Amino acid sequence: MTSITTAKKQAATVSEQRAHDAGPRDPRREALRPLLADVALPLALYYGLTKLAGVGTVPALVISSVPPAISTVWTALTRRTLNALGALMLAVNVVGIGVSLLTGDPRLMLAKDGAVSSTVGIAILLSSLGGAPLMATAVKPMLVKSDAAKSAAWGRLSAGPGAFRTAQRLHSAVWGTALLCDCAVRVVCAYTLPVHTAVWLNTFIVLGAIALAIAASQPLVERMEKMLEPGAAKA
Repeated sequence: MTSITTAKKQAATVSEQRAHDAGPRDPRREALRPLLADVALPLALYYGLTKLAGVGTVPALVISSVPPAISTVWTALTRRTLNALGALMLAVNVVGIGVSLLTGDPRLMLAKDGAVSSTVGIAILLSSLGGAPLMATAVKPMLVKSDAAKSAAWGRLSAGPGAFRTAQRLHSAVWGTALLCDCAVRVVCAYTLPVHTAVWLNTFIVLGAIALAIAASQPLVERMEKMLEPGAAKA
């Protein structure tokens, strides 16, 4: 037992040293990495399978839906945590893939992506009315930046009512609304446009929704960041 404990401590020391040598990570860059698995890779897989490998539309759509699910699981395993937002997205993706396989309808497969947005959007909107806004877990790393004092300030300011909590709720409300609009547009495109057109257009729709949500919520993020400074100083 002692040798196992010692080995664990040594491994932890090595990991800490490597992290130190690698330097601090850019939280914004870390936040953008999931777009590769959730947007770029599925799009490349779909067109690679249909145009180059001759795979059918429905199988290609199913296969291209796998990377986002794997990305969520991988993030949960590597970080040893699965937040509510990640768990919700994983569940909706898995259910959507299953339904698409049973029906064999490519348009339903495309509409499924809109359903993911709407389900997550509704969950985020509802959370903004309660005590735990879901988007708070996404924005916290960008504002805290591994700073212990700011992390303590975040916890203290989030614990009770006030301007900081209001900003958190409004931030989640903005993102929830953006995702619901994204859902509406994608479902309309899925059932009115040719499938191959809807696939690539979906990518631009979701990127546009994300860009609008970032722009609309940026003043709230800046407000929270400013409120963390005096809070961090008192931590």
